[in-house]
Amino acid sequence: MITQDNPDAIRAQAHIHHAYLLGLQLMVSSQRSNEEVGEWMFRLFRRQHLDKFLSSFEKLGLSGLPDAVACAKYHVLSNNMGGVGVEYMYENDRKAWVRFRYPRWMYHGPTLCGVPVEVSRGFLNGWYAHNGVSLGNPNLGYVCVSEDMTGEFGLCGYFKEYDHALGEDERLQFAKGELPPPFEPEAQPQPPSEQWDALRLEKANRNYALDYIRNGLPELAAVIGAEQCRELACRAARLIGLQYFPETAEMVGAEDGDLQAGANYLAVMFGGMGDEVVLQEHASGIEIQENGLRVIRGLAAEEASLVFDCWAEIWRGAASSQQQLKELQCIEFDFSDNKANWVLQYR
Repeated sequence: MITQDNPDAIRAQAHIHHAYLLGLQLMVSSQRSNEEVGEWMFRLFRRQHLDKFLSSFEKLGLSGLPDAVACAKYHVLSNNMGGVGVEYMYENDRKAWVRFRYPRWMYHGPTLCGVPVEVSRGFLNGWYAHNGVSLGNPNLGYVCVSEDMTGEFGLCGYFKEYDHALGEDERLQFAKGELPPPFEPEAQPQPPSEQWDALRLEKANRNYALDYIRNGLPELAAVIGAEQCRELACRAARLIGLQYFPETAEMVGAEDGDLQAGANYLAVMFGGMGDEVVLQEHASGIEIQENGLRVIRGLAAEEASLVFDCWAEIWRGAASSQQQLKELQCIEFDFSDNKANWVLQYR
């Protein structure tokens, strides 16, 4: 049995799923229209918002704060826990700022140069513009003063409570040229320490990246169709597995060696998802039994099938990246029991 609380494996899973999100963004941006990419991001972030925003308020200790302040602190806390650098600046109880710092997690490295501004507009409309609606405060909106792809000083803006109810097209506004108040380190919010130990923060970081895949693939299929989604998402996943095997293997202390070494790498990585993993001999190689499949937990059957099919390509790519070429086959995927059995063999 492989441990599920290996911090190195949890961190490696966060790393490879982050890379998969970036690769998928680039793949879709290069193959589809800007409008489709923007619609995908809108749907993804609206889904994430509806799933997580209100449910996380109390966990992050934000209940009872003025809405604009609570929203700004929420985005700083939730993003920083996911490895995203965001800063909070208070102006008054009805106006509070957030500034994303570089390097941008969402467009890390050269990815920033390869995605259109519609990606940013999509997630601003999908999440930030809906905060007031979710809180039952029709006067609350978000004002963006700077963006990433436009070459300004990065994504920055403020939550503002107006004196009147906002129309749907007023919940996201732009006021280019405004600057945030000075950064004050002592004012930065921190998660409740008694609830968020180091291991839980590592898991939150992993889940932050993973949820973009779990939610992003079904929403991409809704925009471009399931067949096109599978084609692009599977190709991106396999490329990420090929590219990131050496890094993740080093992170978890795995060897690039024989069949047993390859199976050990996969077992440790799957354990880093929080899944139960057992290795055993198989007629044609080594069988890897994976139970609990975090990647599809809670998804409906059709979405789970799509997500698993694409996600599996990460690990097929990782097997093909090794010095001794290997092939990974999924010999059983049972959605009802939330398990998968794999066989790793030489090619």
